[in-house]
Amino acid sequence: MTDETPDNTAQMASPSYRLPALDQDFLLGDSMRGVRFLLEYAKAEEALRAWGVRSTIVVFGSARVKPGQPWYETARAFGRLASERGGALDGEVGDLRNNVIATGGGPGVMEAANRGAMEIGAPSVGFNITLPHEQEPNAWSTPELTFRFHYFAMRKMHLAMRANALVVFPGGFGTFDELFELLTLRQTDKAPPIPIVLVDRDYWTTVINFEALAEHGMIARRDLDLMGFADDAEGIWRELLVRGLKPHENLE
Repeated sequence: MTDETPDNTAQMASPSYRLPALDQDFLLGDSMRGVRFLLEYAKAEEALRAWGVRSTIVVFGSARVKPGQPWYETARAFGRLASERGGALDGEVGDLRNNVIATGGGPGVMEAANRGAMEIGAPSVGFNITLPHEQEPNAWSTPELTFRFHYFAMRKMHLAMRANALVVFPGGFGTFDELFELLTLRQTDKAPPIPIVLVDRDYWTTVINFEALAEHGMIARRDLDLMGFADDAEGIWRELLVRGLKPHENLE
């Protein structure tokens, strides 16, 4: 028997002794996937509420489009126009803002739309995703509204849940993914009747034969009315208005 204090170094160093909130190995483990999902929801939600972002216009398109190219400049012009006319400039931080430009936060078309908003002093949102080939945020989204997600599902939820409209420029698989996500939500009445506009009719009707889907009975013919087409910034805005977008108001 000894009166010496036993050495508790092993206990202090054990991963089980770490505070759960500070234990990265625990937080990144399989059992905490639901918690991580909640964190991705809550972090972005808190920032969006702080900036008064009540509704958005989601702009998607190829990350490969370069400045100076027509699709890039059209997206840039639309970002300016929609931010000026839609309600993104209605207030200061903390006031409610509507129809704020929101993108996937990357380069190309997404950068262009964020850039257009920034050029007139409007906030805009960038919902980035962690990819194997790292995608960095573009330099034009509002820093405090530039987010990074691990889960595509949570990113999609944030893109959809405040959307007053979806504007889709030419793009590839990622663009198709977002387009058909919103089209499916609209077709099944899981989302409000938001206007969806595809930019550059020639592109979209070449790469996707929407008419054939209806002809083969894969969709109802009325589903073709879920979307419209436009070719320039003013045309996009007009089509959104025709399809029910309310400037300076959130969609009920």
